[in-house]
Amino acid sequence: MNIQDLIKLAKDKKGSDLHLVAGVPPLLRIDGELKPFAEFGIMTAEDVERLFHQLANIHLRDLLKSELEVDFAHELPGGGRGRCNACWQQGSISLAIRILSDHIPSVEEIGLPDIAKELITRPRGLILVTGTTGSGKSTTIAAMFSHLNHSLQRYVVTIEDPIEYIHPGIKCAFSQRELDQDTHSFVNALKYVLRQDPDVILVGEMRDLETASAVLTVAETGHLVLSTGHAPSAAQSVERIVDLFPPHERQMAQSRLASTLLAVFCQVLVPRIGGGRVAAVEIMLATAAVKNLIREGKPFLIPNTIRTSSNMGMRTLDDALVDLYRRKVISRESVYAFCQDVDDVNKILKSDNTIK
Repeated sequence: MNIQDLIKLAKDKKGSDLHLVAGVPPLLRIDGELKPFAEFGIMTAEDVERLFHQLANIHLRDLLKSELEVDFAHELPGGGRGRCNACWQQGSISLAIRILSDHIPSVEEIGLPDIAKELITRPRGLILVTGTTGSGKSTTIAAMFSHLNHSLQRYVVTIEDPIEYIHPGIKCAFSQRELDQDTHSFVNALKYVLRQDPDVILVGEMRDLETASAVLTVAETGHLVLSTGHAPSAAQSVERIVDLFPPHERQMAQSRLASTLLAVFCQVLVPRIGGGRVAAVEIMLATAAVKNLIREGKPFLIPNTIRTSSNMGMRTLDDALVDLYRRKVISRESVYAFCQDVDDVNKILKSDNTIK
């Protein structure tokens, strides 16, 4: 069993993730569903360790021993990159590989609204792209950067864990930094990033208090900053950032976030009719009304503001799902499987006689 052969097979079958765990055959996620490569048989702990060693250099092997888990990127056979995670479980190594294409899609290709193109050309502010693991956040940001790269001359600094898409220099210049290899942490990189004279900064994830505070500080200096999170809605994205701060700092955090935020994109990947997946994207724009709700600590009122502001380009996740259904991109079953409010979806669909 060779790791490159497994990865090539995963790419040929258009899989998104390859999972290697002792006790089961290699598993491939296709359109969100896990499917076993039964022909390879049940893997042993020795099999998985050997496959990991085919990917990892001595430094990564030592990191796994000391930290018990490690993220890294790998150039895939035939082009593209793999975002890899190795960790220990029950005394053996488990390996997960996200398969990433070397093709950077356009905003139109992945079905993002035109507001994404307008936002990425703004001179300053904070844009958040949120969603569960595997919801296409990195691809959304890559598509937005591709539009920027073809539109304006900007110097873009990215801090990633690990680097997923490599951006060529077209109109923009990209300095792409990877945790552990190029910098010790998001916070450390952000401490010095302003001396690099960037126009746009990407911070891979706002995962802790120190990173969140550093991101807000950089955004307050008048730069365009993008980052990601794992919240399932725009309103909860705001809550989770504020909740990272200790209670006595939360009011100030609300004010800082309100003053810098431009927009939140919250997305899920939904199976397409006929195969593949498509992103359904909730859009929250930081209008004066939204900013006031953030300052006042009332993010639970944000969904209603999004619903009543569709004329400004906002939309709820349920609206996005219904729109995909109306355009016959996804099934009705998928709408109900991924929606946030079944009763609300029923009302929307019945209002235009989409269902009887």
